[in-house]
Amino acid sequence: MKKEVLSVTIVEPFENKEEAALQLLRELYSFMAKKGYSHDLLYRDPRNARRLVHLRIWKSLEAKQEAQEDPQVHRYWLRLPELCEISNPQHNVELLFSSMEAVDME
Repeated sequence: MKKEVLSVTIVEPFENKEEAALQLLRELYSFMAKKGYSHDLLYRDPRNARRLVHLRIWKSLEAKQEAQEDPQVHRYWLRLPELCEISNPQHNVELLFSSMEAVDME
């Protein structure tokens, strides 16, 4: 079984660019899911409304590598810096355990 991989970043849309950034992220998330690369989640920090927390759960290291070589993915990634600042990247975060393990054991 291929092991999922987690990446976490902070996304802060530039002034007057939030709606465009959110639209681009929606499109990117949909594309990534359709290609089977990842499942993505976007959260807003309640203490700072400009700060968004992006979680990407890659299907596997192989899926991540494939996405990194996909020119269609690059088109999205190249547009993001025009709309937002991306910081604090945490790639290949290792899963220690999950509540799903208990469910799987039942």
